[in-house]
Amino acid sequence: MTTGTASPATVSPTTPRRSRPAWLRDALVVAGYLGLAVLLTSAQWGHPWRLFHQAGDQVLFEWMLAHAAHAVVEGENPLYSTALNAPDGVNLMANTSVLGLGVPLTPVTLLFGSQAAFCVAVVCCLAGTATAWYALLRRRLVTARSAAAVGGLICGFAPGMIAQAGAHLHVAAQFLVPAILALVFRPDKGSTEERRRGGVWRSGVGLGLLLVWQVFIGEEVLVFLALAAGVFAVGYALADRVAARRLAPALFGRLGVAALVAATLLAYPLWFQFHGPQHYSGMAFAAHGFQLDAASFTASARQTVLGDDWLPGLLSPNPTEENSFFGPGLLVLAVVIVIWLWRRPLVRALAVCALVFALLSLGAELRVDGTATGIPGPYRLVAGLPLLDLAVPARFALVCVPVLGVLVALSLDRVRAARRPPAAPGLPVRLLWAGAVAAALLPLVPTPIRVVPVAPVPPFVTDGGWRPLVPPGRTVVAVPPVTGAALSPVMLWSARTGLAFRAPGGYFIGPSGPDDPTARWGAPDRPTAVLLRRVADTGTVPVLTDADRRQAVEDLRHWRAALVVLGRQTHVEPVRRTVEDLLGPGRPVDGGWMWDVRYLGG
Repeated sequence: MTTGTASPATVSPTTPRRSRPAWLRDALVVAGYLGLAVLLTSAQWGHPWRLFHQAGDQVLFEWMLAHAAHAVVEGENPLYSTALNAPDGVNLMANTSVLGLGVPLTPVTLLFGSQAAFCVAVVCCLAGTATAWYALLRRRLVTARSAAAVGGLICGFAPGMIAQAGAHLHVAAQFLVPAILALVFRPDKGSTEERRRGGVWRSGVGLGLLLVWQVFIGEEVLVFLALAAGVFAVGYALADRVAARRLAPALFGRLGVAALVAATLLAYPLWFQFHGPQHYSGMAFAAHGFQLDAASFTASARQTVLGDDWLPGLLSPNPTEENSFFGPGLLVLAVVIVIWLWRRPLVRALAVCALVFALLSLGAELRVDGTATGIPGPYRLVAGLPLLDLAVPARFALVCVPVLGVLVALSLDRVRAARRPPAAPGLPVRLLWAGAVAAALLPLVPTPIRVVPVAPVPPFVTDGGWRPLVPPGRTVVAVPPVTGAALSPVMLWSARTGLAFRAPGGYFIGPSGPDDPTARWGAPDRPTAVLLRRVADTGTVPVLTDADRRQAVEDLRHWRAALVVLGRQTHVEPVRRTVEDLLGPGRPVDGGWMWDVRYLGG
């Protein structure tokens, strides 16, 4: 008697095994991206007094995430806050407030704090960007899941993405970029049919909503995306004029609808950014000075398996702007791919786009191996244009990251699809090409983002010991009350306590004065802030006069101070003696010293 189930012994060797469902294989790819992102942030999980290497920037974004959660819970205006820079406040729409990340992460921030929210945001930025590109490649450009997975890996975890993720959430968060591109450049299904079925309107509305979301994550990425899409579109039109004419009507229709939707929803936020309280004009730093060295494209970044500290420091403006550093292998591979697949209009357009933005990243004057050549860079041609005059040239190289990811994915897919005759001699082409790709990518394997220690928030602050001493409308002044471009103790204290108190100072961009909208870091300095910051930096106790003491009283009244708090820092004793010379004896509290100045009024 036989049964309907074959025993293992009767199963033919040629019987196909049941393959994993497609969704499971996709889930494994995404899980791999998430696991890598968690590994790269591992040095900070569970260590509250560690920050990623660009500590001041992390404090800024921790505060922004805490502000978003606070605004959601309290129903406050998310575009403005007086929790910092008291009494004037901060125009958050004019700063990198990352509301598009902070609002969705509100539950994480409320439950686990601003540091956990920042680490989760970094993981989402890296893994989310890789996943989004994987999905776009898989749906539109390649058939092989492995090719799409490798392409997504490059797009999400290239050296430039790792460098930005440790400091600049608004730049590392590029997970909307593939979705926006997918709606802008839809497949050719017939422009007439698309318009008849309302596809232009549906796609345009979706595109407009994504543009709004991207504005609330980071306007800078949106500017780069618009420029790159424009260059790509021109390159594609030149490569395939027939297709360009056929697709243009629907393309411009979608863009028109998207512009209408975005303009309607962003009208007030953009007005607030450019005309609201504490708005400013220009940029607080010379953006054009942040450029890449031509040699950086073939070098190894700091946070890779072959990286060191010396060479990247010579070839990039700072550790967060190592946006090229692709290594010679990947660049040679890209050139081979472009030559090999040159007949494809897509490849030609991608090559033009990458070349344009790589050249722009070199700035106004070309540098090679740290030496200025005197040769003008292409950036000079666009440096005076609106918006581009505020852009950091080094970040133009980030456009090359997805271009390289797409090119590698296309090549892997092409090799996989090629069939070699069974009797053909030599090693399989697939194996050779996979080895070449692996050899090019292995030197770019990232290492965990480096961390640095930071002075802990005094328990007097975290435990709320200050609360009975601070009346409504009054502030807590951290020493030194930093108002410049530096690590701001009070901003960290505010973030880690969920914006529990108002404080002067902070790390942000604002106007130079009530009648001067010129951009500067922080608020205009008060004399007492300058004095205390100098002592904190040098450890030298100055000889104070009665004029200094009167000025301190005036400044504290301007800040509406109730308490002055000194926490742990390098030169804590000289700073304490200076504050006591200004205000009298302080009182020791858990984690530092406190001066009660409620009697001054404010």
